[in-house]
Amino acid sequence: MAHPDQPGLGRDAGQAGHRRRHLRRRHTRRGQDSSVKGLAGLAGLLLLVEALPRLGLVDDGYLPPATRIAAALGDEVVTAEFWRAVGDTLTGWAIGLAIAVAAGVVIGIVIGAVPVLRAATASTVEFLRPIPSVALIPLAVLLYGTDLGSTLLLVVYAAFWQVLVQVLYGVADVDPIAEETARSFRFGTWARIRNVLWPTALPYVFTGVRLAASVALVLAVTAELVIGAPGLGKMIAVAQTSGAVPDMYALIAVTGLLGVAINLAARLFERRTLAWHQSVRGEVPA
Repeated sequence: MAHPDQPGLGRDAGQAGHRRRHLRRRHTRRGQDSSVKGLAGLAGLLLLVEALPRLGLVDDGYLPPATRIAAALGDEVVTAEFWRAVGDTLTGWAIGLAIAVAAGVVIGIVIGAVPVLRAATASTVEFLRPIPSVALIPLAVLLYGTDLGSTLLLVVYAAFWQVLVQVLYGVADVDPIAEETARSFRFGTWARIRNVLWPTALPYVFTGVRLAASVALVLAVTAELVIGAPGLGKMIAVAQTSGAVPDMYALIAVTGLLGVAINLAARLFERRTLAWHQSVRGEVPA
């Protein structure tokens, strides 16, 4: 039996450690380069928005300079109305996303784990999934008016399919050998789900949740904008109809910042939770 102090084994271990450190440094540099490029692109966009109306290339009644938009944003963030609107939007987003994730995971596992159910529901899923959520706006208004229920209906419908489809992919990716091994050891249904199906499907679940989180925010703002439910979307509509163009762009920028924050938070949570997974570790065999 080889001893860890033997030259060959020690050299192999040292090379493996060097490769891991090199991969970590390369990943860090790549992340830093991406951040720098992203900030440079944002700065370029702001300069462009500032220059176009200043140079008379665009009517500032349609696109105010970036400094005026920033000033309008500064005026908005000190008002209680603004923060109530942010709270309303995030409330509809969070509740709708939670319902969609819970329903998508449970239904996806049940359908995916039973081949007969998956075959029987495949055509129904493919029929319902492409229906745009905005097509349900008349139904939402009819059922709930301009209350939170209208926002939740649209958010849940749109986000649910993102999660369900990913869960179905994850269940289908379970290794048949692992499944048969669990059966040979007489694992019960719950034990197979917990020890075989769930670890395989979990990365797919997080992908679905990340996609659903972005879609849920889009639909929450859309519901507020079109239906008039309380939130940032309603404030954007009011600013547009009252001719407060800088305020309108400032509120639109806030929705964009919320989307970026939600996406970054979802990715961070995914990396922390799936630290054990090969795709997150980014390591190669020694």
